[in-house]
Amino acid sequence: MLRNHKVLAVAVLLAAFATGAAATESIEFVAEHLPEIAMDNRYASLPLWNACDSRTNEGDPGRAFCFGTSVGYARTHSGTLSVDGPMISLSVVRPLGGDLRLTGFVFFDDLVLSGGVENRPLAVLFANPPLTLPAAAQFTGLDGKARDTGFGLALNGSAHPGWLPWFEWSAGLMWQQFRLSDYRFDYLITDGPDAGTTGILDYSATYSHISPFAGAAWPRSHGAWRFTPHVQLAVPLPRRGVEGRITGPGFDLQGSTADNGAKPFGDPSVTIGFNMTYEPWNLTVDLGSTVTQALLEPHIHEGVEHNLMLSAFWTF
Repeated sequence: MLRNHKVLAVAVLLAAFATGAAATESIEFVAEHLPEIAMDNRYASLPLWNACDSRTNEGDPGRAFCFGTSVGYARTHSGTLSVDGPMISLSVVRPLGGDLRLTGFVFFDDLVLSGGVENRPLAVLFANPPLTLPAAAQFTGLDGKARDTGFGLALNGSAHPGWLPWFEWSAGLMWQQFRLSDYRFDYLITDGPDAGTTGILDYSATYSHISPFAGAAWPRSHGAWRFTPHVQLAVPLPRRGVEGRITGPGFDLQGSTADNGAKPFGDPSVTIGFNMTYEPWNLTVDLGSTVTQALLEPHIHEGVEHNLMLSAFWTF
Protein backbone atom coordinates (compact mmCIF):
# COMPACT_ATOMS: atom_id res chain seq x y z
CA MET A 1 0.00 0.00 0.00
CA LEU A 2 2.80 2.38 0.92
CA ARG A 3 4.53 1.58 -2.33
CA ASN A 4 1.39 2.49 -4.29
CA HIS A 5 1.19 5.84 -2.49
CA LYS A 6 4.83 6.53 -3.38
CA VAL A 7 4.20 5.74 -7.03
CA LEU A 8 1.13 8.00 -7.03
CA ALA A 9 3.09 10.83 -5.40
CA VAL A 10 5.85 10.58 -7.99
CA ALA A 11 3.27 10.61 -10.79
CA VAL A 12 1.63 13.72 -9.36
CA LEU A 13 4.98 15.49 -9.06
CA LEU A 14 5.91 14.62 -12.64
CA ALA A 15 2.54 15.84 -13.88
CA ALA A 16 2.94 19.08 -11.93
CA PHE A 17 6.42 19.56 -13.35
CA ALA A 18 5.18 18.94 -16.88
CA THR A 19 2.34 21.41 -16.39
CA GLY A 20 4.69 24.03 -15.00
CA ALA A 21 7.17 23.51 -17.82
CA ALA A 22 4.51 23.65 -20.51
CA ALA A 23 4.62 26.67 -22.82
CA THR A 24 1.57 28.91 -22.97
CA GLU A 25 1.69 29.40 -26.76
CA SER A 26 0.00 26.71 -28.83
CA ILE A 27 2.00 24.51 -31.15
CA GLU A 28 0.34 26.12 -34.19
CA PHE A 29 1.24 29.61 -32.98
CA VAL A 30 4.93 28.71 -32.77
CA ALA A 31 4.87 26.57 -35.93
CA GLU A 32 3.85 29.71 -37.82
CA HIS A 33 6.36 32.06 -36.20
CA LEU A 34 9.50 29.97 -36.67
CA PRO A 35 9.47 30.14 -40.51
CA GLU A 36 8.30 33.77 -40.45
CA ILE A 37 11.41 34.75 -38.50
CA ALA A 38 13.54 32.81 -40.99
CA MET A 39 11.96 34.95 -43.72
CA ASP A 40 12.74 38.12 -41.72
CA ASN A 41 16.37 37.01 -41.38
CA ARG A 42 16.55 36.73 -45.16
CA TYR A 43 15.10 40.22 -45.64
CA ALA A 44 17.65 41.58 -43.16
CA SER A 45 20.52 40.09 -45.19
CA LEU A 46 19.49 41.15 -48.70
CA PRO A 47 22.55 42.40 -50.65
CA LEU A 48 21.33 45.99 -51.00
CA TRP A 49 23.88 48.07 -49.09
CA ASN A 50 27.09 46.07 -49.36
CA ALA A 51 27.24 45.46 -53.11
CA CYS A 52 29.37 47.49 -55.50
CA ASP A 53 28.53 51.16 -55.61
CA SER A 54 29.94 54.21 -57.35
CA ARG A 55 32.84 54.38 -54.91
CA THR A 56 33.82 50.77 -55.63
CA ASN A 57 34.02 51.52 -59.34
CA GLU A 58 35.90 54.82 -59.09
CA GLY A 59 39.15 53.10 -60.00
CA ASP A 60 37.58 51.38 -63.03
CA PRO A 61 34.91 53.62 -64.57
CA GLY A 62 34.59 51.37 -67.63
CA ARG A 63 33.62 48.35 -65.58
CA ALA A 64 30.15 47.17 -66.58
CA PHE A 65 29.36 44.77 -63.75
CA CYS A 66 30.38 44.00 -60.21
CA PHE A 67 29.62 40.78 -58.34
CA GLY A 68 29.07 39.83 -54.74
CA THR A 69 28.49 36.80 -52.59
CA SER A 70 26.98 36.62 -49.12
CA VAL A 71 27.17 33.82 -46.57
CA GLY A 72 25.36 33.68 -43.28
CA TYR A 73 23.98 31.50 -40.55
CA ALA A 74 20.69 31.71 -38.68
CA ARG A 75 19.32 29.89 -35.65
CA THR A 76 15.86 30.48 -34.19
CA HIS A 77 14.34 28.46 -31.38
CA SER A 78 11.41 28.25 -29.01
CA GLY A 79 11.71 25.70 -26.25
CA THR A 80 13.29 22.67 -27.92
CA LEU A 81 11.97 23.62 -31.38
CA SER A 82 14.41 25.26 -33.77
CA VAL A 83 15.01 26.23 -37.39
CA ASP A 84 18.67 26.80 -38.26
CA GLY A 85 21.16 26.56 -41.10
CA PRO A 86 23.24 28.42 -43.70
CA MET A 87 22.11 31.35 -45.84
CA ILE A 88 23.69 32.02 -49.23
CA SER A 89 23.15 34.71 -51.87
CA LEU A 90 24.79 35.90 -55.09
CA SER A 91 24.36 39.34 -56.61
CA VAL A 92 25.40 41.42 -59.60
CA VAL A 93 25.37 45.21 -59.88
CA ARG A 94 25.10 47.24 -63.07
CA PRO A 95 25.77 51.03 -62.90
CA LEU A 96 23.13 52.92 -64.88
CA GLY A 97 24.82 56.31 -64.89
CA GLY A 98 24.77 59.07 -62.34
CA ASP A 99 23.83 57.78 -58.92
CA LEU A 100 21.65 54.91 -60.14
CA ARG A 101 22.53 51.22 -59.95
CA LEU A 102 20.57 48.09 -60.76
CA THR A 103 21.11 45.08 -58.50
CA GLY A 104 20.01 41.54 -59.25
CA PHE A 105 20.28 38.76 -56.69
CA VAL A 106 19.40 35.14 -55.99
CA PHE A 107 19.39 33.40 -52.62
CA PHE A 108 19.14 29.94 -51.10
CA ASP A 109 18.68 29.31 -47.37
CA ASP A 110 18.92 25.63 -46.44
CA LEU A 111 17.52 25.22 -42.93
CA VAL A 112 16.84 22.30 -40.57
CA LEU A 113 13.70 21.92 -38.45
CA SER A 114 14.26 19.98 -35.23
CA GLY A 115 12.82 19.54 -31.77
CA GLY A 116 12.80 17.48 -28.60
CA VAL A 117 9.88 16.94 -26.24
CA GLU A 118 7.47 19.89 -26.22
CA ASN A 119 4.55 20.39 -23.83
CA ARG A 120 2.17 22.92 -25.39
CA PRO A 121 -1.55 23.38 -26.00
CA LEU A 122 -2.87 21.56 -29.05
CA ALA A 123 -5.09 24.00 -30.93
CA VAL A 124 -5.64 24.03 -34.68
CA LEU A 125 -7.47 26.52 -36.88
CA PHE A 126 -7.00 24.81 -40.24
CA ALA A 127 -9.49 22.00 -39.46
CA ASN A 128 -12.14 20.93 -36.96
CA PRO A 129 -11.05 17.54 -35.58
CA PRO A 130 -13.38 15.58 -33.27
CA LEU A 131 -11.37 16.61 -30.22
CA THR A 132 -11.96 18.95 -27.32
CA LEU A 133 -9.46 21.72 -28.10
CA PRO A 134 -7.39 23.44 -26.92
CA ALA A 135 -5.91 20.59 -24.92
CA ALA A 136 -2.62 20.08 -23.12
CA ALA A 137 -0.42 17.84 -25.26
CA GLN A 138 3.08 16.52 -25.73
CA PHE A 139 4.80 16.84 -29.12
CA THR A 140 7.81 14.84 -30.32
CA GLY A 141 9.53 13.67 -33.48
CA LEU A 142 10.22 16.90 -35.39
CA ASP A 143 12.94 16.25 -37.99
CA GLY A 144 12.31 18.31 -41.12
CA LYS A 145 13.67 20.79 -43.63
CA ALA A 146 12.95 24.41 -44.52
CA ARG A 147 14.20 26.01 -47.73
CA ASP A 148 13.81 29.68 -48.62
CA THR A 149 14.73 30.35 -52.24
CA GLY A 150 14.16 33.28 -54.54
CA PHE A 151 15.47 36.12 -56.68
CA GLY A 152 14.93 39.82 -57.02
CA LEU A 153 15.80 43.16 -58.60
CA ALA A 154 16.52 46.43 -56.84
CA LEU A 155 17.15 49.97 -57.99
CA ASN A 156 19.58 51.94 -55.82
CA GLY A 157 20.27 55.65 -55.85
CA SER A 158 20.98 58.62 -53.62
CA ALA A 159 18.99 61.58 -52.42
CA HIS A 160 20.02 65.02 -51.21
CA PRO A 161 16.97 66.58 -49.49
CA GLY A 162 17.63 69.91 -47.85
CA TRP A 163 15.86 68.90 -44.64
CA LEU A 164 17.60 65.51 -44.20
CA PRO A 165 21.20 64.27 -44.33
CA TRP A 166 22.33 62.77 -47.64
CA PHE A 167 21.28 59.14 -47.89
CA GLU A 168 21.06 56.19 -50.26
CA TRP A 169 17.77 54.54 -51.11
CA SER A 170 16.79 51.18 -52.51
CA ALA A 171 13.50 49.82 -53.84
CA GLY A 172 12.70 46.58 -55.57
CA LEU A 173 10.73 43.40 -55.90
CA MET A 174 11.58 39.80 -55.08
CA TRP A 175 9.95 36.42 -55.57
CA GLN A 176 10.46 33.85 -52.86
CA GLN A 177 9.28 30.36 -52.07
CA PHE A 178 9.41 28.99 -48.54
CA ARG A 179 9.12 25.21 -48.53
CA LEU A 180 8.52 23.29 -45.29
CA SER A 181 9.15 19.55 -45.57
CA ASP A 182 8.44 16.94 -42.88
CA TYR A 183 7.30 19.73 -40.55
CA ARG A 184 5.57 17.03 -38.55
CA PHE A 185 4.97 16.14 -34.91
CA ASP A 186 3.70 13.10 -33.09
CA TYR A 187 1.23 14.31 -30.47
CA LEU A 188 -0.15 12.85 -27.27
CA ILE A 189 -3.00 14.65 -25.49
CA THR A 190 -2.14 14.63 -21.78
CA ASP A 191 -5.20 16.19 -20.15
CA GLY A 192 -8.93 16.64 -20.61
CA PRO A 193 -11.61 14.36 -22.04
CA ASP A 194 -9.32 13.19 -24.88
CA ALA A 195 -6.32 12.36 -22.66
CA GLY A 196 -4.32 9.52 -24.14
CA THR A 197 -5.28 10.31 -27.75
CA THR A 198 -2.35 10.13 -30.18
CA GLY A 199 -1.87 11.17 -33.77
CA ILE A 200 0.19 13.22 -36.21
CA LEU A 201 0.20 17.00 -36.67
CA ASP A 202 1.82 18.10 -39.94
CA TYR A 203 2.53 21.68 -41.07
CA SER A 204 4.44 20.78 -44.24
CA ALA A 205 3.58 23.29 -46.97
CA THR A 206 4.99 25.56 -49.67
CA TYR A 207 4.36 29.31 -49.44
CA SER A 208 5.15 31.58 -52.40
CA HIS A 209 5.24 35.36 -52.19
CA ILE A 210 5.97 38.42 -54.29
CA SER A 211 7.64 40.79 -51.85
CA PRO A 212 8.16 44.50 -52.57
CA PHE A 213 10.84 46.11 -50.43
CA ALA A 214 12.32 49.53 -49.84
CA GLY A 215 14.91 51.04 -47.57
CA ALA A 216 17.34 53.83 -46.80
CA ALA A 217 20.97 53.92 -45.69
CA TRP A 218 23.38 56.58 -44.45
CA PRO A 219 26.91 55.44 -45.46
CA ARG A 220 29.94 57.20 -44.03
CA SER A 221 33.65 56.49 -44.53
CA HIS A 222 36.56 56.80 -42.13
CA GLY A 223 39.96 55.77 -43.43
CA ALA A 224 39.81 52.21 -44.77
CA TRP A 225 36.42 51.62 -43.16
CA ARG A 226 32.90 52.32 -44.31
CA PHE A 227 29.93 52.34 -41.93
CA THR A 228 26.39 51.99 -43.24
CA PRO A 229 23.41 52.14 -40.89
CA HIS A 230 20.27 51.18 -42.79
CA VAL A 231 16.59 50.36 -42.39
CA GLN A 232 14.41 48.22 -44.69
CA LEU A 233 10.75 47.33 -45.11
CA ALA A 234 9.59 44.17 -46.92
CA VAL A 235 5.99 43.09 -47.42
CA PRO A 236 5.40 39.49 -48.56
CA LEU A 237 2.24 39.30 -50.67
CA PRO A 238 -0.27 37.83 -50.46
CA ARG A 239 -0.73 36.90 -46.81
CA ARG A 240 -1.64 33.24 -46.61
CA GLY A 241 -3.39 30.87 -44.31
CA VAL A 242 -1.37 28.33 -42.34
CA GLU A 243 -1.74 24.91 -43.97
CA GLY A 244 -1.85 21.74 -41.93
CA ARG A 245 -2.95 18.16 -41.50
CA ILE A 246 -4.00 16.33 -38.35
CA THR A 247 -4.70 12.63 -37.86
CA GLY A 248 -6.11 10.72 -34.93
CA PRO A 249 -8.40 7.80 -34.10
CA GLY A 250 -10.85 7.61 -36.99
CA PHE A 251 -9.97 10.92 -38.69
CA ASP A 252 -7.46 12.38 -41.13
CA LEU A 253 -8.11 16.08 -41.86
CA GLN A 254 -6.22 18.78 -43.71
CA GLY A 255 -6.90 22.36 -44.65
CA SER A 256 -5.84 25.97 -44.25
CA THR A 257 -6.63 28.61 -41.65
CA ALA A 258 -7.74 30.73 -44.62
CA ASP A 259 -10.80 28.47 -44.79
CA ASN A 260 -11.73 29.85 -41.36
CA GLY A 261 -10.99 33.46 -42.30
CA ALA A 262 -7.43 33.66 -40.88
CA LYS A 263 -4.42 34.51 -43.08
CA PRO A 264 -1.59 35.10 -40.62
CA PHE A 265 1.38 33.78 -42.63
CA GLY A 266 3.63 36.40 -44.20
CA ASP A 267 4.08 39.35 -41.86
CA PRO A 268 5.44 42.73 -43.03
CA SER A 269 9.05 42.99 -41.91
CA VAL A 270 11.07 45.96 -40.70
CA THR A 271 14.79 45.28 -40.26
CA ILE A 272 17.55 47.56 -38.99
CA GLY A 273 21.23 47.00 -39.75
CA PHE A 274 24.67 48.51 -39.38
CA ASN A 275 27.23 47.39 -41.96
CA MET A 276 30.95 47.61 -41.35
CA THR A 277 33.05 47.36 -44.53
CA TYR A 278 36.81 47.00 -44.73
CA GLU A 279 37.24 48.61 -48.15
CA PRO A 280 40.71 47.22 -49.08
CA TRP A 281 39.14 43.74 -48.94
CA ASN A 282 35.60 44.76 -50.02
CA LEU A 283 34.43 42.68 -47.06
CA THR A 284 31.26 43.65 -45.16
CA VAL A 285 29.85 42.36 -41.87
CA ASP A 286 26.36 43.40 -40.78
CA LEU A 287 26.71 43.73 -37.01
CA GLY A 288 23.55 45.80 -36.68
CA SER A 289 21.21 43.15 -38.06
CA THR A 290 22.75 40.54 -35.77
CA VAL A 291 21.93 42.67 -32.74
CA THR A 292 18.50 43.98 -33.80
CA GLN A 293 17.22 40.64 -35.09
CA ALA A 294 18.21 39.06 -31.78
CA LEU A 295 16.51 41.79 -29.73
CA LEU A 296 13.38 42.54 -31.75
CA GLU A 297 12.19 39.25 -33.22
CA PRO A 298 11.24 37.60 -29.90
CA HIS A 299 8.98 40.61 -29.25
CA ILE A 300 7.56 40.85 -32.77
CA HIS A 301 6.92 37.10 -32.99
CA GLU A 302 5.84 36.07 -29.51
CA GLY A 303 6.59 32.56 -28.39
CA VAL A 304 10.05 32.53 -30.00
CA GLU A 305 12.78 32.86 -27.41
CA HIS A 306 16.04 33.36 -29.31
CA ASN A 307 17.07 34.42 -32.80
CA LEU A 308 20.67 34.54 -34.03
CA MET A 309 21.62 35.74 -37.48
CA LEU A 310 25.17 36.29 -38.81
CA SER A 311 26.01 37.53 -42.30
CA ALA A 312 29.07 38.65 -44.25
CA PHE A 313 29.37 39.95 -47.80
CA TRP A 314 32.27 40.11 -50.24
CA THR A 315 32.34 42.01 -53.55
CA PHE A 316 34.65 41.24 -56.46
